[in-house]
Amino acid sequence: MDLRLPELNGIDAMIAIRLEFPEARVIVVSTSEGDAEIRSALQAGACGYMFKHMAPGELVEVIRQVNAGKKSVPPTVAVQLAEHINDVALTAREIEVLAHLPGGNRNSEIGAKLFISEDTVKRHMKNIMEKLNARDRTQAMTIAIRRGIIKI
Repeated sequence: MDLRLPELNGIDAMIAIRLEFPEARVIVVSTSEGDAEIRSALQAGACGYMFKHMAPGELVEVIRQVNAGKKSVPPTVAVQLAEHINDVALTAREIEVLAHLPGGNRNSEIGAKLFISEDTVKRHMKNIMEKLNARDRTQAMTIAIRRGIIKI
């Protein structure tokens, strides 16, 4: 399963498949190397996760492991997850605020779109930057895109 499908994202497709066929074993094969997307896919029921650029032998090994009823992620995927295992997670609202950054929105504009005050947006931005260890809004947005927390 790819995470980026034309009309439905892969996670939603996988959830729909597993609702109808609970025993289905899905392996995500994606270009997305962000820990947030990997974690989301595994939490949604993926039994394996691979990067598209991996060697065919690694793909075969993941298929064999998943076919044997195990969950499997190659070491390169595990490293992505391990890098951020102890990070404090962003709240749903913080992610909503972050999602408005790529559009170049100011705090007042983000507040208006989310029906919250500009001061609340500022507080969320402060928390976001602390949690992502970013020095400014631009770096926070870049980190969030790279990790798959938000998409552009």
